[in-house]
Amino acid sequence: MLKLLETLCSLRGVSSDEGPVRDFIRARLEPVCEVKEDPVGNLIAVRRGLPKPKNKIALFAHMDEVGVMVTRITEEGLLKFSPIGIDPRVLHGRGVLVGPKGLPGVIGGKAWHHLTAAERDAKPSADGYYIDIGASSAGEARAEVSPGDTAAFDEPFRRLGGETVASRALDNRIGCAMLIRLLESDLPFEATGCFTVCEESGLLGAAAAAFSAAPDAAVILETTTAGDVDGAPAEKTVCRVGAGPVVSFADNGTLYDREFYRLAFDLAAKNGIKIQTKEGVFGGNEARAVTRSRGGVRTIAQSVPCRYLHSASCVASLGDIAESERLLHALLPALAGR
Repeated sequence: MLKLLETLCSLRGVSSDEGPVRDFIRARLEPVCEVKEDPVGNLIAVRRGLPKPKNKIALFAHMDEVGVMVTRITEEGLLKFSPIGIDPRVLHGRGVLVGPKGLPGVIGGKAWHHLTAAERDAKPSADGYYIDIGASSAGEARAEVSPGDTAAFDEPFRRLGGETVASRALDNRIGCAMLIRLLESDLPFEATGCFTVCEESGLLGAAAAAFSAAPDAAVILETTTAGDVDGAPAEKTVCRVGAGPVVSFADNGTLYDREFYRLAFDLAAKNGIKIQTKEGVFGGNEARAVTRSRGGVRTIAQSVPCRYLHSASCVASLGDIAESERLLHALLPALAGR
């Protein structure tokens, strides 16, 4: 898992620009799966040669990551941009890789000592930032970059203490890694893996993939915000790194299948698997689109808790990922037979 996750996190795939991630997953799974790319760029992978279960199962993991998109080039050669899933507070001074060539750049803004008192007290806005690629003019910048190009954070994958890792794009390369490993494993029945685009920018991929896959039951493999950080009030902690996968009863987009929710906790208790719920109704994921597809799809979300989600570096536990994989292998046969 560690090597696969590091490889996936090294690939740039900001929303709408997931090509390198898609190409890697296709090459990895084609020896064991029938893999098709749909018109919007999703990969639909079906494990070959296995019996069909009573209930058709589809699993979803989005390939895209947060980042920014270039919108305008100034006369000075600076790149103005629009954020995709980013909290503007994390932008200033960050290194980025821009466009297909991965051109290095730095996100900058007005110097602190140039800000007015009102500007210093205001909530940061992406409008005040730009990417500096070292160009001295608009023409020089346009020779390398075009509006519509994306930029990903330039942050490495690295081990922290114990079982903890930090990297950009853990959201949601963790889900992609889990789904790849599941489809490569000794599955007892056919399952469909949907590696989707544009989760961070509107759920386009999930809506299209759910319609074409037409499952009876769906599992969303995701990451979710862990609030176990200094200064967080108890009611906002919601879940913790190191306490196992998070199975939610609800979020801002979905009320999850109650039977599936209880089933996950029953199976975790039976098999000695760490598990936690999200103690509050926050956030959302691809379940919002999947549950509404066609005549409706029974859905469960299984997420790995991450600190600092939607920033340049997320932090997650390899132990939580391992427990999440154990839960997934216990859960799927039960879902397939219901």
